Amino acid sequence: MSDTATPLRRSEQLGEEIEERIVTGQYRPGMRLDEQDLANEFGVSRTPIREALIQLASTGMIEMRPRRGAIVAQASATRLCEMFEVMAELEAMCGRLAARRITPAEQAELLEAHRACEAARDADDPDEYYRLNEVFHQRIYQASHNGFLAEQAEALHRRLRPYRRLQLRVRNRMRTSYSEHQAIVERILEGDSEGAADTLQRHVVVQGERFADLVASLQAMQTSDAA
Repeated sequence: MSDTATPLRRSEQLGEEIEERIVTGQYRPGMRLDEQDLANEFGVSRTPIREALIQLASTGMIEMRPRRGAIVAQASATRLCEMFEVMAELEAMCGRLAARRITPAEQAELLEAHRACEAARDADDPDEYYRLNEVFHQRIYQASHNGFLAEQAEALHRRLRPYRRLQLRVRNRMRTSYSEHQAIVERILEGDSEGAADTLQRHVVVQGERFADLVASLQAMQTSDAA
């Protein structure tokens, strides 16, 4: 990190690094983020760390609590379900527009992203699949050709990263996810806007057994952290 960077720019970079550690599970829900510990870890003063934490609090990634400081946000089951419901509707809108507006070049990019997910599935690599899964969904956001919608979908996708990643560790979820991707690609390439919207909505929303599995995984992770 450059010594000539302004305090604001430095705090933005630190915010991105801390966020990455949250979404990859290094900093888990409920964990306290101590300003001085973070400053020592990143080799900076507490000021840019404090600014970075304030930025992350504004996006909901962390919570600022009296006398406890910054805590990695831990969504309740109800709140989590609500966020996935909104995410499903945003993705459905992206799919509906993408089916009508996708260009030939974007079709090729979507197919390329889909094939990359297939390779990760065949390698039984959930972390790599998750990374490529993000690219797959971003291709659909871009193909909607609605910048505002794409920004909102990307922002909520980013907020739900830890939980979407956790979902893929549920037994057989990765293979099911890929099969759902196949249906999504087919609907979009066929120009079936309503079919694409419906398939994406069902792909993202978590309910019934899928939601119970996600909550059980979260509880197991929290129990492991407390041990």
